Amino acid sequence: MPFRIALSGLNAASTDLEVTGNNIANASTNGFKLSRAEFGDLYANAIQDTSNNAAGQGAQVVRVAQQFTQGSVDFTSNNLDLAISGQGFFVLKNPDGTVSYTRAGAYSVDRNGNVINHANERLQVYQAVTGAGGTTTFNTGVLQDLTLPTTPSSPKATDAVTASLNLNSSETAPTAPFNPTNPASYNSSTSTTMYDSLGNPHTTTLYFRKTATNTWDAYAYVDGNSVATGTATPPATADATLAFNSSGALTSPAGGVVTLPTFTPAGGGAAMTVNMDFSGTTQYGAAFAVNNLTQNGYTSGRLAGVDIDTEGVVFARYTNGQSSPLGKVALAKFNNNQGLRQLGDSSWAESYESGAAQLGEASTSSFGQIQSGALEASNVDVAEQLVNLITAQRNFQANAQVIQTGDQITQAIINLR
Repeated sequence: MPFRIALSGLNAASTDLEVTGNNIANASTNGFKLSRAEFGDLYANAIQDTSNNAAGQGAQVVRVAQQFTQGSVDFTSNNLDLAISGQGFFVLKNPDGTVSYTRAGAYSVDRNGNVINHANERLQVYQAVTGAGGTTTFNTGVLQDLTLPTTPSSPKATDAVTASLNLNSSETAPTAPFNPTNPASYNSSTSTTMYDSLGNPHTTTLYFRKTATNTWDAYAYVDGNSVATGTATPPATADATLAFNSSGALTSPAGGVVTLPTFTPAGGGAAMTVNMDFSGTTQYGAAFAVNNLTQNGYTSGRLAGVDIDTEGVVFARYTNGQSSPLGKVALAKFNNNQGLRQLGDSSWAESYESGAAQLGEASTSSFGQIQSGALEASNVDVAEQLVNLITAQRNFQANAQVIQTGDQITQAIINLR
């Protein structure tokens, strides 16, 4: 009788409706991947059966397969929102210590500075390692939580100043002894700010005094005190002597670098030894000009923001203008994405069918790029799903019609006399 066959068709069509309904319900779920119901026919075969006249026993749902196609990328105003363009999953550590994987990148920060999703799962990154010369690498062998700093960053004492100036060759040498309070005793001056080991700022003034043709003396004062004498009293000799050739190029000191006398700034900071780089300084027949005046120190700063580049490197920006890498977002891929075990909340877990997770970095190998300030939308096409809904409904109705027709035949047989 056709009742059991039609019933299997009803069950299959009902499952198809459920899958389609679930896709439509999650059309706005970030990182959601649609599924499709896949069907197979049923045959009751034995050794003596003749397949040529086997009618079949109906249909069954053999698999509900997820489709891991790329969803559209929607831009947001939150730098911690992350989207993957291409292959890969974000790696999350759950509060119970287990690991899950997701394409949903809506993250925020908890009270301890950990970057988490709505389920309190912590985003995993590779640790940033600072090597010699300030270069940064990432330890790709170990995963750790991405944690934003909650304390101020450390200051850095100035130990190098670069001064690229032009000293006017047409100036005449002053006759009065050098004294910073007497403008007639020097030709030019300029100032910058240096920082001590505690991050305290100190106003540093450079005075330039022509002593002879193509020869200049330079004096350095910090907070109004000579670095040589430690007081406002002018030093007996200049802190640096600059010599130029007839073309206006610097010839002395060798390499253009002068080490100032060690001095102890006010405010409790450690003693400072600063190298002054005058290699870019010239002496042309033009007005005194400051082309570049920079120093490498900075005060302490608080976290002002977070930037994440396409390779997943997370930078912390501080109020002192500095930035430092906090880590590199780890990505995972699998040989068989459809074998992943669904956990809900657009998250998956590794399974035997998926194969082991293969960890890597964005923009390397076959891993995609990371877009900060964006979220990957669901890959559900609502129009397509509505068509599927109509198809599943027609299949359900057709199988119901088979049952109705079978009932009529059965009733006719029962009424035979």
